Amino acid sequence: MISSPGLRERNDDKTFRIAVLLIALASVALCAALGIELAKGSSLAWAKFGFSFLTGREWNPVTEQFGALPFIYGTAASSLIALLISVPLGIGSAIFLAEIAPRKLSAVLCFMIELLAAIPSVIIGLMGIFVLVPAVRWIEPFLTKHLSWLPFFTGAPYGVGLLAAGLILSVMMLPYITSISRELLLAVPQPLKEGMLGLGSTRWEMVRHVCLPYARSGILGAVFLALGRALGETMAVTMVIGNTPKISLSLLAPAYTMSAVIANELAEATSDIYTHSLVGVALALFLITFIVNGVARLLVRGLTEEHAR
Repeated sequence: MISSPGLRERNDDKTFRIAVLLIALASVALCAALGIELAKGSSLAWAKFGFSFLTGREWNPVTEQFGALPFIYGTAASSLIALLISVPLGIGSAIFLAEIAPRKLSAVLCFMIELLAAIPSVIIGLMGIFVLVPAVRWIEPFLTKHLSWLPFFTGAPYGVGLLAAGLILSVMMLPYITSISRELLLAVPQPLKEGMLGLGSTRWEMVRHVCLPYARSGILGAVFLALGRALGETMAVTMVIGNTPKISLSLLAPAYTMSAVIANELAEATSDIYTHSLVGVALALFLITFIVNGVARLLVRGLTEEHAR
């Protein structure tokens, strides 16, 4: 018996739907397995310290007192500094590449920016040690002289610290924000732009009132994608942040991040509680990344629904 084309098409659709469903469930199962494994690997730390593991400030392997707050602070502060630098630079660069620069120049510059995203983080870390840290060390005396009345610019000019880490992270976040935002701005329908210009608006007014509102949900998604890269970055940050588990409001002070302490100390963990504490830091980083991505999805969904209305 020969099956009809319509029946064969329905069977193919059903097979395709089951296949992609299994792939999606495999991704969910992988994330769940990772979370369960991290929870099991850090059980001793949670049993001994409880919630104070996340709020404790002391990290002392000798006395076996472990608190992850300095690492959470270092990760959050360095990522926030990077966001404050990379978001305006990235969106501004995307506007220039999409709306102002000649197409040939835009293509060349976009290729160079995307190439920056492919550079290994250890090479960017070396650039940070030999170029960025000396530059920061040179500018820090000026900051302490003129802005020492602010708690963010006090202390000795080490060169390594939160400021250097934020700058190196902004370099790593910039390609994601710029290239994705550029593609989104290029996807804005041309009649909308021409209509705004035809009403007598300037190019800036067209970008502000048409392009950015149209692409804002996608741009927000690009920002959070770059933030996810910053939260999990290890090598480059480890090489320039100073790796000191202390909390200080000063951007000039050394700090420590969650991924850096795992990379630096896991091979040196000599006791079960030490190992479980490091895995506990990994679990905290996993949960923070999960929460950030969830918040990003909600914000993007809200902006998308608002735009649809």
